[in-house]
Amino acid sequence: MNAKILKLAIPSIASSITVPLVGMVDVAIAGRLGDAAFIGGIAIGAMLFDMLYWNLGFLRVGTAGLTAQAYGRRDFKGAMKALVQSMATALLSAAVVLLIQYPYVWGIFKFVKCSAEVEHYARMYFAVRVFAAPATLSLFALRGWFIGMQNTVSPMIIEFVVNGVNILVSIYLVFYAGMGVHGIALGTVIAQYAGLTCGLTLWTIYYRKLRKYIDWAACIKAKDIGRFFALNGNLFFRTLCMLLIYCGFEILAARYGDMVLAVSTIMMKLMLLYSYVVDGFAYAGEALCGRFIGAKDLVSLRRSVRLLMIWAVGIGVVSTFLYLLGGESLLGIMTSNQEVIAAAGVFLPWLLVMPTFSCIAFMWDGIFIGATAVQSLRNVMILAAIGFIIGYYATESFVGVHALWVGYTLHLLIRSVYMTAVARRKVFERAEG
Repeated sequence: MNAKILKLAIPSIASSITVPLVGMVDVAIAGRLGDAAFIGGIAIGAMLFDMLYWNLGFLRVGTAGLTAQAYGRRDFKGAMKALVQSMATALLSAAVVLLIQYPYVWGIFKFVKCSAEVEHYARMYFAVRVFAAPATLSLFALRGWFIGMQNTVSPMIIEFVVNGVNILVSIYLVFYAGMGVHGIALGTVIAQYAGLTCGLTLWTIYYRKLRKYIDWAACIKAKDIGRFFALNGNLFFRTLCMLLIYCGFEILAARYGDMVLAVSTIMMKLMLLYSYVVDGFAYAGEALCGRFIGAKDLVSLRRSVRLLMIWAVGIGVVSTFLYLLGGESLLGIMTSNQEVIAAAGVFLPWLLVMPTFSCIAFMWDGIFIGATAVQSLRNVMILAAIGFIIGYYATESFVGVHALWVGYTLHLLIRSVYMTAVARRKVFERAEG
């Protein structure tokens, strides 16, 4: 079982670790353009896309769970139906994103309070990057399908292409072509279409024989479409709650000024660096747990969950020691602005807390996704969002901006406790014959 886990997890870790690295490169490039407003502009601009794309995260999550269970049943018609429905939804969603871009940005900045400089750079970034929407959302669906088919190597290759192109092109456009913030955004657009081209090429090479299993009538049958959107509707609502937490974190941080926003952005990037390692094992959890539930193999399901949790806790412990030893050095990599580095120093202890509180929550996410236990995922995020809000407002008068991290830590604790409590009924019973 460990061999199966590592076969899926190692490629996922290799690809996942490049995701925060690219975000860190964007912030690092912005950090060398001048003052903290550049970092804040990229942070708010990225948040605008988080609020759009995270709501559509079901294109990956739902597709992975449905495909993994179909794979466990050896139901290739079901697997192809999940891909076709997800890709069609991705393209329709991208069209909507392009249509609503102007009123969307106008409406967001009615609520997001930041300096005029930060808003200016955020708008510049958004206006260019939005044209990557068709490629970005199609890649959501394609990655989820590959994972469900027990293939994490193809998503790894896609991520290497996307992130490699993004880093190289962004550096060239910013520092050699002198395009500034526009260059960072355009690098992302070019990278997303390069990744989509890579993904479709890999699908053609390895899975073109599965085209015969496409049942177009089943794909557009009202009952099947209804099931697809019922599943993904719960995931959509779950993502709204996640947005409330992650984007709320950025919005609240912006109220404390450009310096605190820049520091909070850097700290969150550093924290997510650890989480993407755990996500590699969570992706293995999606694939294996969905497969064993589809095959009604309760013994293998229990064994895989136990080992996945051991891996998660081990990564959490190791990450805490790495942050303890190298936290200050990581700040120097993220920005050359000494004022930002000095201001971030007081927040470094939170990096030591996060792995302990988050490793179990992140691993359960993957397991519940594989089980398509979407109602539980929705419910726990509602409670977690409430916990974040209560944690922040209950402590802000005592600890100031640190209340953001209190709320964030509380939401992770709620997720870990809730999913542990309901796992037997919502995950393991689904594998009983």
